[in-house]
Amino acid sequence: MLLEVHNVTKTYGPQKALDNVSVSVPKGQVVGLLGPNGAGKSTLMRCILGYLPTDGGAVTFDGQDVRDGGDGMKRRMGYLPEHNPLYPEMYVREFLDFIAGLHGIKGRTARDAKVEATIERVGLAPEAHKTISALSKGYRQRVGLAQAILHDPELLILDEPTSGLDPLQLKDIRTLIKSFGEERTVILSTHIMQEVEAMCDRVIMIKQGRIVTDAPLEDILAQGGLEETFNTLAG
Repeated sequence: MLLEVHNVTKTYGPQKALDNVSVSVPKGQVVGLLGPNGAGKSTLMRCILGYLPTDGGAVTFDGQDVRDGGDGMKRRMGYLPEHNPLYPEMYVREFLDFIAGLHGIKGRTARDAKVEATIERVGLAPEAHKTISALSKGYRQRVGLAQAILHDPELLILDEPTSGLDPLQLKDIRTLIKSFGEERTVILSTHIMQEVEAMCDRVIMIKQGRIVTDAPLEDILAQGGLEETFNTLAG
């Protein structure tokens, strides 16, 4: 199993953001993480990445505790937060070259090739000559996705990855995420039911810091539908 979350608890003062959460995710699966605002989705993703320490339990990636993995483990992961952190004054290629350097991609030829391949992969080529500040919200989101996948991570975590994309852009990004999950592990958070149906193999629903549903998408669809199950959860 590539990712194991063992009885994880995380508190903020008197509030339990995560309450004894356990999840196992194999390689080559796209997992949709659903839940109302404040349910604990973002906290869970940050604990998986090792960005937040847990107050109880542990997270292991490829058999190793994420707290002990250091930079080497972080380079095996990719992350797109909900609030896409970019440097608006940088040009698209300049920014992605900077990210490639952070991930240890050495050599000018190799780095340039990786940057250009990623630009093509996420459909940024028409805008790649611009500064990030000059891009539309949808293209900024593509830059965020590009930085998350540029180093070919084994685990990709996406928080609201299609935010700001117009209907014409959605199809390409959905296809990209789905194809990425064929060989790697993807965990994505979204409020859009169609996104889950289009991209995910499995659905985990979380409410008040606890997992209340964890099942293959096809099983949920067969038992009444994703939206009905989610509305019951959120109610």
